[in-house]
Amino acid sequence: MPTPSIDEFFENLSVNIVKSPRSVNDTKEHDLSTPPTHKDSKRFDVVKSEDGRKSSKSHHFLKPNPMVEEAFEALKRSVVFVRDFVPSGLAYLMNGDPEIVKNFLVETIQLQSWVKTSDKFNLSSAAMPASFKVLKPDGKPEIICPDFGECAIGRVSPVDSGFWWIILLHAYTKSTEDSSLAESPECQRGLHLLLTLCLSEGFETFPTLLTSDGSSMIDRRMGVYGYHIEIQALFFMALRCSIVLLKNDDVGMEFVKQIKERLRALSYHMKRYYWVDMKQLNDIYRYSTEEYSLTAVNKYNVMPDSLPDWVFDFMPNKGGYFIGNVSPARMDFRWFCLGNCIAILSCLATHEQSIAIIELIETRWEELVAEMPVKICYPAVEGQEWKIVTGCDTKNTRWSYHNGGSWPVLLWLLVAACVKSGRTATAIKAIDLIEKRLSKDGWPEYYDGKLGNYIGKQARKLQTWSVAGYLVAKMMVENPRLVSLVAFEEEK
Repeated sequence: MPTPSIDEFFENLSVNIVKSPRSVNDTKEHDLSTPPTHKDSKRFDVVKSEDGRKSSKSHHFLKPNPMVEEAFEALKRSVVFVRDFVPSGLAYLMNGDPEIVKNFLVETIQLQSWVKTSDKFNLSSAAMPASFKVLKPDGKPEIICPDFGECAIGRVSPVDSGFWWIILLHAYTKSTEDSSLAESPECQRGLHLLLTLCLSEGFETFPTLLTSDGSSMIDRRMGVYGYHIEIQALFFMALRCSIVLLKNDDVGMEFVKQIKERLRALSYHMKRYYWVDMKQLNDIYRYSTEEYSLTAVNKYNVMPDSLPDWVFDFMPNKGGYFIGNVSPARMDFRWFCLGNCIAILSCLATHEQSIAIIELIETRWEELVAEMPVKICYPAVEGQEWKIVTGCDTKNTRWSYHNGGSWPVLLWLLVAACVKSGRTATAIKAIDLIEKRLSKDGWPEYYDGKLGNYIGKQARKLQTWSVAGYLVAKMMVENPRLVSLVAFEEEK
């Protein structure tokens, strides 16, 4: 059966791509202080040209039509993952169609109140579902069946789902300029539960969140247990969003106080211990060990001999990034795309660090982007290390899936980070690269190979979030103000 063209695919979802020439300013860092509204989300009629192909009289945007119900019906045909829906939700918001996003946010937060039991153990009442199915029994009302991790690979509860829900709620509120949904009792209760869980006191001496392997987008064993950059960056972003979303009452203000205290500690910790550039790498290389005093420099007793050989060649003279993980006697120097892009958008990274991250990507383009944007992490683990880290996972072989695979959905995060940092030319370069193959290849989930030039061996095609990630990236380049839906400005 031939792969449907992109026009046929979007027709099924009641969405169409239309394109136009781009006009950009590559040197200007865009002002995010004025939020975009529906006035920034233009609607354009798609017409047929003489050869019968769809074209547009104006810029690249989604086709205007009564697509909300049809698109929601399409979503119901399969499992809906919370994290996967986010780029789709952003595409709807940017196209001026917020109703489906509102429905998703409401349905998802209602699932939070379910009693969650796995092997006779009750999960936290704050836990959000990883995904849900909509079933239609014959002659009976629809049933929504959530999965809180009890059906997932490894049976791990998703930590990132709640953060993504908060981020999408913030984007919805900013786009619609309507806080009524965020201030509804259901959403406020959900926020309170999530924040209580994340801000609770424990035995930790770090402000970061301790999580297991498989609790985020990398949902299989990949050695990201501990204090993974992806979780910490999303946590930081969600906390900043929550300050805006919480009601201005006694309970809300108490949460805001706790959040600001945590943000200060988390920001200091991440900048101090996760950030690596040439100078910091050299300092780590020269670390002393076994320092017991309060004035210790090597506070986590990291052994310099544990530094991987590849990182010395990978680190450019200009550039830097937040490494994957820091814990006692352990630094994971792998580069993770999502965590570093969210660090830029949330201002976890300073302006200088944001520029350094983009400069690293530009300098190491062949390693991090190559032929298909963009690597989920770099480098891949292989050989004996692969056996130990992944447990001999045949899906996460070297340069495949979560082990150095290339994921088109990450394009929107890369583009947003580039546009926010004033590097629009880099964003366009990534978009131009992805346009050469993604549609022609049938919109696969991920690509394999060191260069990302092979369709993933188990990659599903016609992936909604691959499509949505591309659409969001295109719209943000066309209208940089849209980046403010998912970005903050650095506090003065």
